[in-house]
Amino acid sequence: MSDWLKWLLLGLLTIVFGIIVLGNTVIASIAVVTLTGILLLVAGAFQIFGAFTVEGAGNKILSFIMGAIMLFLGWSFLAHPLQGVISLSMLVIILFMAGGIARVILSFQMRGTQFFWPTLISGILSMVLAAIIWNYATAEPAAMLNLLGILLGIEMLFNGFGLVFMALFVKGAGNELKQA
Repeated sequence: MSDWLKWLLLGLLTIVFGIIVLGNTVIASIAVVTLTGILLLVAGAFQIFGAFTVEGAGNKILSFIMGAIMLFLGWSFLAHPLQGVISLSMLVIILFMAGGIARVILSFQMRGTQFFWPTLISGILSMVLAAIIWNYATAEPAAMLNLLGILLGIEMLFNGFGLVFMALFVKGAGNELKQA
């Protein structure tokens, strides 16, 4: 099987899974929280193990505290997945807003260049998106249960289409090299 065909199949599969995720956003959100909880538990255990191997009392204490926090968060996400969905959704809103503010500030440092307007617009759009999600979530709190699943599904669709386009590009580039 050629490389471009593997990328094409992966892209199509990712698109199909993106559609499935968008059809089950609450379940996908809970799956994200569950996976995050598992990863936090593993990372916390390694962090605590690492606390016994680092030099210096301050480093040991900090490493142990960080590991304990990760273990607590991991356990909390696994024990209370719906609250974890809301917590991670709030984090996404905060990250959208912070990223938007950072890009707006950065854009003013690019004034007079071709990158000013695209950077400014992308920052403003991120802040607007955060505000829309926040408004919707405060008016309808159950909407927060869908947010992570919606974002995951959209990302899977974008990624899938990107892989399909890349596969077609690789196929075209391979044909051009054969003709040369």
